[in-house]
Amino acid sequence: MHEKAPLLTAKHRERLGSRYSRRYRDKGELPGVVYGRGKDPVSVLLNAEEAIKHITKGEKVFRLDFPGHKDIDEGQMVLVRDLQFDYLGTNIVHVDMTRVSLTDRVRTKVAIHLLGEAKGLKQAGAILMHPNATLEVECAVSEIPEFIEVRIEDLDVGHGITAAEVVWPSDNFKLLTDKHAMVAQIVIQVEEKVAEAAVVDAAAGPEVLTAKKPAEGEAAAGAKGAAGAKGAAPAKDAKAAGGAKPAAGAKPAAGGAAKK
Repeated sequence: MHEKAPLLTAKHRERLGSRYSRRYRDKGELPGVVYGRGKDPVSVLLNAEEAIKHITKGEKVFRLDFPGHKDIDEGQMVLVRDLQFDYLGTNIVHVDMTRVSLTDRVRTKVAIHLLGEAKGLKQAGAILMHPNATLEVECAVSEIPEFIEVRIEDLDVGHGITAAEVVWPSDNFKLLTDKHAMVAQIVIQVEEKVAEAAVVDAAAGPEVLTAKKPAEGEAAAGAKGAAGAKGAAPAKDAKAAGGAKPAAGAKPAAGGAAKK
């Protein structure tokens, strides 16, 4: 691992702060810090293109080279501990590295690469889920892999591959991620019937309001008026039966008042 670890050109960073860091990045340099193993932290500048190329490939262990300087960290093995990104989450803007030796056991995350085409994908509506693209392990620095390959050709619908089923290069690896964590899974995508529901609603049509709904007070008054309709007055110009004029020549009814 010592011979295979990429060599990163580094130099000391004299000025600190976000304003100066931005200027360094504009010049093609990547700010970083090196710490650990009982030594003082050291702020450094790396060649941005060189460092980011290796980091994006999955490299985690590097050797530092300080050209023209006899530095205490010359040839020092370092492990990438943390990366900081810009506000879009796309560009690396800062790297934290810790000093290590080949025999140190460290915690690190390893990328999982899926190989092959799962047979379950031949079924209509089937999709491949890859919920955990990295797994955390503990191992010696000399054994840290760039990535681990997992073959999925035999993966069928309703089945998955968990973290416990991933095969590591040796028994020296200790899985720290939950062993039940899903690495790959084939599921059937269920289409939501939103469009169908919208068509049904459109066919039903909107509710048409033909009359204004009365308010509570108006409703009570209307109910009272309806009750009084049973004793409605006679039609216009109609005379009461008691005061009706007798027919010509008819005698007044008995008990009627005598005409003086």
